[in-house]
Amino acid sequence: MIFTCEKSKLQEAINISQKAITGKSTMAILQGILLIAENNTITLIGSDIDLSIETKVEANVIENGRIVLDSRLFGEIIKKLPNSTVEIRTTEKNSIDIKCEKSNATLFHMNAEEYPEIPMVDENKMCFLSQKLLKNMIKGTIFAVAQDETRPILTGVLFQILKNKLNLVALDGYRLALRSEDIDVEQDINCVIPGKTLNEVSKILEDDEKKVALSFTDNHILFNLGKTKIISRLLEGDFIKYDSIIPEEYNLRATVKKDEILGCIERASLMAKDGNTNLVKFDIKDDNMIITSNSQLGKVREELNIILQGESLKTAFNSRYLIDVFKIMEEEEIYMEFSSSVSPCIIKNKENNNCTYLLLPVRVATR
Repeated sequence: MIFTCEKSKLQEAINISQKAITGKSTMAILQGILLIAENNTITLIGSDIDLSIETKVEANVIENGRIVLDSRLFGEIIKKLPNSTVEIRTTEKNSIDIKCEKSNATLFHMNAEEYPEIPMVDENKMCFLSQKLLKNMIKGTIFAVAQDETRPILTGVLFQILKNKLNLVALDGYRLALRSEDIDVEQDINCVIPGKTLNEVSKILEDDEKKVALSFTDNHILFNLGKTKIISRLLEGDFIKYDSIIPEEYNLRATVKKDEILGCIERASLMAKDGNTNLVKFDIKDDNMIITSNSQLGKVREELNIILQGESLKTAFNSRYLIDVFKIMEEEEIYMEFSSSVSPCIIKNKENNNCTYLLLPVRVATR
């Protein structure tokens, strides 16, 4: 293998393919990046079996070849090189020479024949989404994915296309996040994508209207961004019937300004953190919302004006869960809907009905 390539382009391709490499695999070969040089293109592949990322970069390929290089070390070497043309060539004794201006490094490589095959996904059946849309929908749900793997299905996000509407749903037992958008896709799809996959996909997606093509099998999903392809296994099992969890009625609706309530909760959470509970209490009445928190070190009281419809209410929440929601909401005015002090709170936009967030309250002992 012999090729030359611009350092900046090679480094970007390494960064993308590395996102699939967890470092937790017992297979040494999966600590590496597979490099394939042919047709004046370098293909870089990173994989942990469950997730594989393939990306291509233009290069001047003088001699074709396939090798596997230690991901971390190769990435660090290229990162530290001058911003110039890099030459890479294989030599004897399973090693490569990396040259860039006056810099020279030698790195041992592994046998590409030992690298696992990447799953094949039929790309004849595809649906197309705006990268910006998908990126925003992932951002609006991924925080609610379960971190505890005792229920593996909840470590993923439900990807559902039903009657020209795309729904992304995540829940962890304490909260639920639902984002919905109308799309021009005829086929219905229902699958659960690992949260880790969507985390990495969102880092690669661009914030524009370029299209990403999605293809599905029973076990895998493929995100095709042109030069980059991301292939992930899907989670097995049935996702919770989320629509039966979301209340359709409420006894109290508070209209609040997002930035104001976020500021109040963030200040109150400073004291709540000291108690290790993240607990903030709400007293809602007479077009006022009073938010309090206390610990051994002191207490915080915040008050903000709201528009109140319905009965007064006292309840309490984990402040971190509230902050997660308010930080990603896009409208300035939002609704908070309650049925009772021990029932879930529903948070949604005032104008655009494209998101629903459900939070369970914290039960507080009364004296």
